[in-house]
Amino acid sequence: MKELTTTQVSTVIADRGSVDAAILSRFSTRAYLNKPVERAVLEDLLQVAARSPSGTNTQPWKVYVLQGAAKDRLVSEVCEAHNAMAVNPALAAEHAEEYDYYPSKWVSPYIDRRRECGFGLYGVLGIGKGDKDKMHLQHQQNFRFFGAPVGLIFTLDKVMGRGSLLDYGMFLQSLMVAARARGLHTCPQAAWNSFSKIIYQHVGAGENEMMVCGLSLGYADEAALVNTFKTTRVDASSFTHWIE
Repeated sequence: MKELTTTQVSTVIADRGSVDAAILSRFSTRAYLNKPVERAVLEDLLQVAARSPSGTNTQPWKVYVLQGAAKDRLVSEVCEAHNAMAVNPALAAEHAEEYDYYPSKWVSPYIDRRRECGFGLYGVLGIGKGDKDKMHLQHQQNFRFFGAPVGLIFTLDKVMGRGSLLDYGMFLQSLMVAARARGLHTCPQAAWNSFSKIIYQHVGAGENEMMVCGLSLGYADEAALVNTFKTTRVDASSFTHWIE
């Protein structure tokens, strides 16, 4: 990827529609084609995402890219641990998340949106309320990277503050939008956080690192039923306050 010149940076982007389309067409893709993504494409994506903003340019992200046999080995061990937890819930204590992604107590409107998302996904897949076996299998698709050819793991140095998670969010969005511009789809996944100890062994992460999330990346399987599910968004007027 060529570095942008000062002139290019200061020029208004003529094809605004393509930028908007890359953002608006992104969704959590949960089924992928068995089609590899070239390393050159992945390197290009990461170079673009590297231009994401961060507080005082700290650039706190660290990325592990898994493909092929390395990805398969991680998937196999994590799925085995996930199945063991289903049989013996007490094992969950061995796989605690390193930070609280969700609140300990839910309130509206967040719990309402969460339920709508969950019921909507399971509804599309024909998974009934209380069908724990099917719920378990669907949840486990997270740990198979939903069949994507590329799995990414993101970590953060433990010395960094919570503000670095804000930086990370911007980095991840840049990566996902750039992926859409290249015909690729993604799914960011906090679910991987429960198995950070296993992941660290597979990717060689240091003791100073903490898990942020995982991400599936590849070409979407447009024929897959699960990919017909799309979440809604509230109108901007509901969260915007104009002060004049």
